[in-house]
Amino acid sequence: MNNATTPPPAGRAADAADAADSDSSVAVVSLYQKHRKIYARAVTGLFDRWRWTLVWATQILFYGLPWLMWNDRQAVLFDLVSRRFYIFGLVLYPQDLIYLSALLMISAYALFLFTAVAGRLWCGYACPQTVYTEIYMWIERKLEGDRLRRMKLDEGPWTFEKLWRKGGKQLAWIAFGLWTGFTFVGYFTPIRTLGGAMASMGLGPWETFWILFYGFATYGNAGFMREQVCKYMCPYARFQSAMFDKDTLIISYDSERGEPRGARNKKIDHKQAGLGACVDCGLCVQVCPTGIDIRNGLQYECIGCAACIDVCDGVMDKMGYPRGLVRYATQNGLAQHLDKAQMIRRILRPRVLVYTAILLVIVGAFAWSIAVRDPFRVDVVRDRSSLARIVEDGRVENIYRLQVMNNAEQPQTYRFTVDGLPGMVITDRPEVMVGPAAALWVTLHVQVPHEAGRQAGAGAHPMHFGIERVPAHAGDASVTLREKSTFVVPR
Repeated sequence: MNNATTPPPAGRAADAADAADSDSSVAVVSLYQKHRKIYARAVTGLFDRWRWTLVWATQILFYGLPWLMWNDRQAVLFDLVSRRFYIFGLVLYPQDLIYLSALLMISAYALFLFTAVAGRLWCGYACPQTVYTEIYMWIERKLEGDRLRRMKLDEGPWTFEKLWRKGGKQLAWIAFGLWTGFTFVGYFTPIRTLGGAMASMGLGPWETFWILFYGFATYGNAGFMREQVCKYMCPYARFQSAMFDKDTLIISYDSERGEPRGARNKKIDHKQAGLGACVDCGLCVQVCPTGIDIRNGLQYECIGCAACIDVCDGVMDKMGYPRGLVRYATQNGLAQHLDKAQMIRRILRPRVLVYTAILLVIVGAFAWSIAVRDPFRVDVVRDRSSLARIVEDGRVENIYRLQVMNNAEQPQTYRFTVDGLPGMVITDRPEVMVGPAAALWVTLHVQVPHEAGRQAGAGAHPMHFGIERVPAHAGDASVTLREKSTFVVPR
C-alpha cells in the first residue's frame, strides 16, 4: 500500500499557503532558507578570559615554535624531502609511524573523556576554528565596531568610511591568513629558509601553493563561514550526543528558575509579579557565535563557548539576582536539584573511568616506548639482483643491503657481525660511520665455506646480523641490535 502524499495541484498552492498562515499550528519551513548573517556581540567574563588565554597560548606556540632552534636546527621540523621528523631532541623516521598512531589514539580518547565529563570543551576553547574565528572577530570589531555598529554599517550606503573600514578588515584578514599559511608551511620547510626565499621572490611552486591554500582556508573558514563550519562541516557536532549522558556537564538554562520570562523594572519583586529570573533581554542569543537560543535546551549547534553564561551572569548582577540562570550543569542536576558537589561526584561514572583508564594506559605505553627507544634503527634488505652465488674456493655468497638510521644528533660508528651457519663471515669493511640524524645504505657480502653450505643443504637458512654502536668515549655504553634474515644456499 502506497502511503506517499500527493502534492496539491499548482492552482491550489496559494490556497494551501493561505490555509497554513491562518492555522497557527502549521509551520512552513523552507529547505532552501537564505543564510542569515550572525552579528555576535562582544562579551567579557570568566569564560571569555579562559578562552582568550587559550587563544594566546595556542597561537604563541603555533607561530613561535618554528623559530625555535635546537642543536643548530629547527626544533620542530617535519622534513618530508629527507624523510626525517625532528621534535626537539627526538628524531623520527617513516618507520616510526607507530608513534603517530599512538598520538592519534591519545587525542581521540582525550576528546571522548573531555566530552563525557563536560561536553564540547575542545570546540569552545581550543579548536582551531574557534580560535581563529575569535581572532578574526576581534579584528572585525576593531575596524567596524561592535554588533550594532556593524549592523548599521552593513545596512547603510557605500560611503568612504564604509569602504575603508570594510577594505581594511579584508586586508587584515588576508594578511593574517597568509601569515598563518606561511607558518604552517614553515613546519615542513625550514622557516628561515622559507622566509629568505619569500624575501627574494624565490619560493618554489609547492611552497607557494600551500601557503596560499592554507591562507585561503583560514581566511574563508574564520572570516566568512564561521558557524557554518561547526554546524554543517564538522562531524563532531553530529556524533557528540553519543558521548553525552544525563550526568555530562553542559551549558544549561534553568527553566524552572527562569520561567515565565519577561521584562520588568529592577525595583519590582519579580516573584510577586509572577515572573521568573529571565528578563528576556535576548543577550544570550546576541553573544552566541552560532546564533542559537540556549533557553530552548541543548542543541547540536552549541559549541560550548559559555559566552551566554558570561553575559547572563552580568545581567543577573545588574538586576541583583543570584548568578547561574545559565550555567554548567547536568540534566540530572537540574531535574533532581543537585548542588555542584553532588554533580561533580557523579562525574566519576563507569564511562568516564573506562575512558580515563584506557587513556592512561596508552599514554604510559607511549612514554615508555619513547624512553626505551633504540638509539638507532637497522633495516635489512636482501639484494634481489643476486640472491645467492658461488665464488672463489667454492664459497657461497649472499649480498645484503642494510639501512642504518642514526637517531642521535652526533656522528656514530657502527660495527657489523653475522652468525647463523658455521664459518659465516662478512667480507666487507666491518665498520661504517653515519652522520648525525642521518641514514646510510651499506652493502654487505656474506660468505660461508663450501663444506658448511653443503652440510646445511640447499634452501633458505636463518641468520642474524649484529649491529653494534661503537662507544665514542670511554664512559659511553655500547648498544647492539640483532636483525634476522635468511641465507640462501643454491642447489
